[in-house]
Amino acid sequence: MGDITFALRGGEAWRSPWADYRRLRDESPVHFVPAAGDNTDFHVLSRFADVFRAVRDTETFSSAQGLTPNADAMTMFDAGQEPIVMMDPPNHTAMRRLVGKQMTPRRVSQIEDAVRVFVDACLDRVADAGGSPVDIVEVLFKPLPSFVVAHYLGVPAETRANFDEWTNAIVAANAEGSFESAMDATMSLLGFAGELIERKKAEPGEDLVTDLVEVGEDVVSAGWIVGFVFTMVTGGNDTMTGILGGSAELLTDHRDQRRLLLDHPELLTDAVEELLRLTSPVQNLARTTTRDIEIRGVSIPAGEKVLLLYGSANRDERAFGDDAGECDVRRNIDKMLSLGYGAHHCLGASAARLQARVALDRLLERFPDFEVNAAAGRFAPGGFVRRYESLPFTT
Repeated sequence: MGDITFALRGGEAWRSPWADYRRLRDESPVHFVPAAGDNTDFHVLSRFADVFRAVRDTETFSSAQGLTPNADAMTMFDAGQEPIVMMDPPNHTAMRRLVGKQMTPRRVSQIEDAVRVFVDACLDRVADAGGSPVDIVEVLFKPLPSFVVAHYLGVPAETRANFDEWTNAIVAANAEGSFESAMDATMSLLGFAGELIERKKAEPGEDLVTDLVEVGEDVVSAGWIVGFVFTMVTGGNDTMTGILGGSAELLTDHRDQRRLLLDHPELLTDAVEELLRLTSPVQNLARTTTRDIEIRGVSIPAGEKVLLLYGSANRDERAFGDDAGECDVRRNIDKMLSLGYGAHHCLGASAARLQARVALDRLLERFPDFEVNAAAGRFAPGGFVRRYESLPFTT
């Protein structure tokens, strides 16, 4: 086990991490990584059973010290302004309840028609290319999640173009680990969020910002709402781009599975679960132990970071069978970790599933023979979200 090393990936290193993950699972499932650079000591959990247990045990594996191995992950946040994803129950539970009613499956289903119209408008640009390659990330896989996030935040139509521009700049900077390159966009978005709060006080709507404003500042401060808007932008875009880009690659590589979906479109809803499992856009996030623990004979002290390797856990043969690394759109998936689990189950899970299902449905119906050139695709930087930054697409 001594020659096994682990390092956070990014860019081209995201192309094929699967063999390294399998070796971790098989030979060093609780793997120690010594401090280096900005990162403190941390352990990596790579097997499904261990990661699944950790995400459900919020008393032992805390999110309140940040979601990366960086020792100073929380220094950028003032007290009381921590993002919801960096809270533990019961505070997390209370805040989640405030924002959750807009994101239920029933409420999400109400935007399906709007999503379909938006996707088709994007795909019209593909059709207009007349078979020439287009960058499907630029045409559809980035604009779609930005459209959906804007909808849920209640962004006015006249501000959508600016909102998309700020979103693109901030998501790119976030992947690089610094917002310095997007300072203008960041300040513009934060200023806009403050204006949006005031607008929703005067003109409430059916959106998340209105829900939070109506609770009252004694419960939710304006500063926290501004931070929530920023969290939605940074967390709701690149992950969806990762799901869609990875799914397009899988359906290019596995023509038999694409054929099944073309012949049996009713399989698509369940197929999205398999595509989510294999793409695992958030490949890893960290927790901090609140007590001394032992996992598989390895002692981990209280206060140590533990990296939960979702991308590995979702391909664990112990949980999904010997063919765990293969795409099977008929696979019966009981549970997986692509959208979190338990208290920190992704707030936008229903919206993510809807976007994936509608986008893939329209792609398959309009361009049943599409191909993506993954070899010519370019991966985004950043050590946590695996997504294509560009991906050539032909019909």
